[in-house]
Amino acid sequence: MTEFVFRSDSYLRSAAARVTEILPDGGIILDRTVFYANSGGQPGDSGRLTRADGAVVEIATAIHPDGDKTRIVHLPADGQPALAPGDSITAEIDWDRRYRLMRMHTALHLLSVVFPFPVTGGSVQEEKGRLDFDMPEVPSDLGALEARLNEMVKAAHPVTAEWITDEEMAANPGLTKTMNVKPPMGQGRVRLIRIGTVDLQPCGGTHVASTAEIGALKLGKIEKKGAQNRRVHLLFA
Repeated sequence: MTEFVFRSDSYLRSAAARVTEILPDGGIILDRTVFYANSGGQPGDSGRLTRADGAVVEIATAIHPDGDKTRIVHLPADGQPALAPGDSITAEIDWDRRYRLMRMHTALHLLSVVFPFPVTGGSVQEEKGRLDFDMPEVPSDLGALEARLNEMVKAAHPVTAEWITDEEMAANPGLTKTMNVKPPMGQGRVRLIRIGTVDLQPCGGTHVASTAEIGALKLGKIEKKGAQNRRVHLLFA
């Protein structure tokens, strides 16, 4: 198992680690990492691994290997120096990109509050994001919904994490808003993200510490993606 350092501190930009395995495709597994792996609609982090001798391995992205959510594979860009099991390295993420993803991921949690419909999909990007809802009709008061979004941002609600067991999660299915994405279970416990008094849901992603860090938001286009499915885009204003 890889220690997911980002789950206890999303703001940590670098950490010392050790290479535990090199996969046949060149993927690198560490004993601990600050790199978030592509999952839950949030892209994997990019960054670099620096060897003790100063050699730098640029990391294009991070993924979970074959659906194994207990480990993270760091995929190097082409033509990078080699690493070997046992190497001591410093793992560092591209912080500016990560922070934008953190802001948008938290913003999408707020979007699921103002659109109180089951979520059928979603995507977190650096400048925008989207959620798909099982929503038969588009609400007529979009201006009011956008204003409510920005009111929650300005209210500086604290964003905190707490943990429950897999069994507690299974006994409380109402905590899950997503219809097609299962909560991050399988390690014995599930992390919940609480936003003040306005939202609580399971999530393994990275988030800001206060909604005030998100900045002003605006609703983008709303697309019809089926008989009842609507795609709502969200942008930084």
